[in-house]
Amino acid sequence: MTPHQALAPYDWEAVLRLIRAEFAGMDGRIDPPSSMHRLTAEAIAAQAETGEIWVIGAPPVACLFLTVKPGVLYLGKLAVARDQRGRGLARALIDTAAARARALGLPLLELETRVELVENHATFAAMGFAEAGRRSHPGYAHPTSVIFRRAV
Repeated sequence: MTPHQALAPYDWEAVLRLIRAEFAGMDGRIDPPSSMHRLTAEAIAAQAETGEIWVIGAPPVACLFLTVKPGVLYLGKLAVARDQRGRGLARALIDTAAARARALGLPLLELETRVELVENHATFAAMGFAEAGRRSHPGYAHPTSVIFRRAV
């Protein structure tokens, strides 16, 4: 399956359902709780206007949000439906992000994953990402997220 950019009008509720389903396993594992609990279809539509949303399938079985930040293309809300994992969909979305970064003249991809989600760390390392730092959510004295970067 090939990624395509989700543009309005689009079924933003379907993207929200995918993210909620695939991020649900983090509940009870990460602190603070995932921002997906505050995510709405309207916020996803706004992301599509101010950044980009790439999806695979209809309805979507995988998605990725892209946001231009100073010097990097930031990757957020990467989700792949559990029954579609192991088929290269995340890699296809990451490859699309790298192509978009090159087209935008940005030298790096950047993403964050929670400290507790060590399986994500391994997945991103296997796709060429390296740890570039750690950060703490407001109100936390210890790191809560790991920042990964990859040159394009």
